[in-house]
Amino acid sequence: MKLLSATVLALAIGFAATGTASAQACLDKRQIQEAVSSGQIVSLDAVLASAGVDSSVEVLNVQVCDQGGRLVYIIGVLSRDGQAQNLVLSAQ
Repeated sequence: MKLLSATVLALAIGFAATGTASAQACLDKRQIQEAVSSGQIVSLDAVLASAGVDSSVEVLNVQVCDQGGRLVYIIGVLSRDGQAQNLVLSAQ
């Protein structure tokens, strides 16, 4: 079974511990689609692939939020072994 890269896993654990997603300004679904279409951010598939996220993980939810002046994907995933995690990956 492929595992998340150590960097992605470390970010996920660190972010899950802080619980700051709700305090950030996030885009709605329409804004996310427009940002991908205009090239402001890369697609979710491209972000997951470039981070080496195992394709067997189930994506539970997705947000794009401003974090310190940069846009990030906050992705809730469920791994094959049933572990839920939040991944925080650059959207740009």
